[in-house]
Amino acid sequence: MSAHAPPFPDRPAATPCAGADAKTAVDYALSLPSDARLPLARGWLWLGLAALIGSGLFSILLVASRTPYVNQWLPSGNFFHVALVLHVDLSVLVWFVAMAGLLWSLHGRARATGLGWLALWITAGGTLAMALAPFLNPGEPIMANYIPVLESSLFLTGLVVFGLGATLLVLRGLLAAPGMGRQLDGRAALGFGLNAAGVATAVALLCFAWSWIVLPTSLHGKAYYEILFWGGGHALQFTWTLLMLVAWLWLASACGARIVLSPRITVLLLLLALAGVFVTPVAYLAHDVASVEYRNLLTWAMRLGGGPAIVPVALAAVLGVLAVRLQGDAGLRPLRAALLSSVLLFAAGGVIGVFIHGSNVRIPAHYHGSIVGVTLALMGAVYRILPALGYQAPQGRLATLQPWLYGMGQLMHIIGLVWSGGYGVQRKVAGTDQVLRSTAEVAGMGLMGLGGLIAIIGGLLFVVVVLRAMRQPRAMSN
Repeated sequence: MSAHAPPFPDRPAATPCAGADAKTAVDYALSLPSDARLPLARGWLWLGLAALIGSGLFSILLVASRTPYVNQWLPSGNFFHVALVLHVDLSVLVWFVAMAGLLWSLHGRARATGLGWLALWITAGGTLAMALAPFLNPGEPIMANYIPVLESSLFLTGLVVFGLGATLLVLRGLLAAPGMGRQLDGRAALGFGLNAAGVATAVALLCFAWSWIVLPTSLHGKAYYEILFWGGGHALQFTWTLLMLVAWLWLASACGARIVLSPRITVLLLLLALAGVFVTPVAYLAHDVASVEYRNLLTWAMRLGGGPAIVPVALAAVLGVLAVRLQGDAGLRPLRAALLSSVLLFAAGGVIGVFIHGSNVRIPAHYHGSIVGVTLALMGAVYRILPALGYQAPQGRLATLQPWLYGMGQLMHIIGLVWSGGYGVQRKVAGTDQVLRSTAEVAGMGLMGLGGLIAIIGGLLFVVVVLRAMRQPRAMSN
């Protein structure tokens, strides 16, 4: 009689360093189901992959339009900004929401599955409308923070539909969220983190609606969308941070790391990472949404809210992983690579953020590091989840190389931006508008372009690795 082989052995083929006490190790794992939730999870995975493919295509045009000499061969005008809008929305908003849907579908109880499917199809429909807008109904690009838009009826309709789908996803996730249970262990702690991410997303959606209701009707263009997305956009950063922290602990534990954080401490850290999101509605009650005080309060909450939780979790995960020697299971090496490259990029983005002064390309260097840190963590989570979905575990040199290639390319990309930012090169401009006056500025932006190209290759390799794993069903065992 045959049955599916377990996605990973109960204890990974990793040897702790000398002196490690296996008895005190905490198993930070997520319970992966084998029921009707799996097709729903696969659907969210497919949406995420489609978003990355689309984002990769737009990012090729985006990097080329900012690379000296290469940009002379591309169209002028708003070409750069249109590509930037779609790149950001697909690689951040759609990809992250799809990965949240993947994790919540597997984590939640087997209830309200129909609502989950409805959320998936509506979200996918909104994504398709946004992606087609530049070709079918182009509009003026508005480079608002967090969610840039095209002033196109098709794009804006797609964005509203996407938001409706995300709302149904969060509703289904909260309805199906399991309780903590009587025993507080590693699984319960990670489950708390996923539930907390759902709460943060609910707050973000509330803030988007609140901003729309109270926005002055006299505002138009960038001022309108900047304020519309500012509060909810800040709240969403707590969602992405919580998902990243869950992924870090899960990947480290899967690699056999001994995590020194107890489940109780981990829950307190995750609660601390969530607490800052509740400053957002306070800002709405205390200040006008168009005021400087409102913006400053939300910025302060985002900077200080998750920081104290990120550092200890990152140290516990990295030190735990570095202390083990991976042996027989080749499927663990991509997980380790994703974890370490994720922490490296997120840390680089955080350090750069400390040195931001004025409006220059150091700002995109900061958020590229942080956002790509989250992306790499979620890529590692996908590698870990694939066997539970009935596919092969990614393994081999390509799967291990992919996170490092993507991470190192992005590191070169942000170093080039920081270098150029020191000379005052402005953000959100391209081509001759960059006004590169010196050889050093050209070199910095050239390094940015080369790193961006390497990162694009690394991002597309992720899609290749996942699709190759999905082409081969998981091995059977007797």
